[in-house]
Amino acid sequence: MKKKRIAMLIAVAMLIVGVIGLTIAWLTDKTDPVKNTFSPSDINITLTESDDLDLKMIPGYTIKKDPLVTVKANSEKAFVFVKLEKSANFDSFMSYTMAEGWTQLTGVDNVWYRVVDAPSSTNDLTFQVIEDDKVVVKNTVTKAMMNALTEATYPTLTVTAYASQFAKDNTNEFTAAEAWGNLNP
Repeated sequence: MKKKRIAMLIAVAMLIVGVIGLTIAWLTDKTDPVKNTFSPSDINITLTESDDLDLKMIPGYTIKKDPLVTVKANSEKAFVFVKLEKSANFDSFMSYTMAEGWTQLTGVDNVWYRVVDAPSSTNDLTFQVIEDDKVVVKNTVTKAMMNALTEATYPTLTVTAYASQFAKDNTNEFTAAEAWGNLNP
C-alpha cells in the first residue's frame, strides 16, 4: 500500500510539474534582433598655398604668403594647429601677423591653434593663417644685409598644419596643450 501511495504521489507530482512546465513555455517571447553598424570617424585637413608666389625681398614691401588650412567635410570637432618655423635670421628681415581666430599655444613657440566644430557633410571649412596673406620685408633691411645672404642663409618661413580630436570621451575635453601633446610633433 505504501508503494502504491508513493507511486501515486510521484505520478501527481510529475503531472503538476508537466502542467507548470507547459504553462511556463506558453509565457515566453522573443524580439527581433537590433543590429548596430558602427562607422569610423576621422579628421582630415589640408594645407595649401598659391603657386604664383614672388618671394623676392625688397625693403618695405609686402610679399604674398597665403597658406590656408582646410578642415574637410565630415571631419570631427578638432583642435587645429599651425606651426610656423622661422629661420634664425627671419626676424631680422621680415615680420608677419597671425590671422584672426588663432590663439598662441602657451609655452610653445610659434604654435597657434583654433577649435573647429565638425563641418557639415558637404562643406569644407578653410582658415587663413597669416593676416592679409602677406609677410612684410622690414624697411631696416640694407643692401649689405642682402648681399651677405647666400642661398643657404635666405630667410625661410615653414608652415605645417596638424589636427587632433577635441574630446577625450563623451564628457571630457582635451586642453589645447593635451591635444598638441597627442600629436607628438
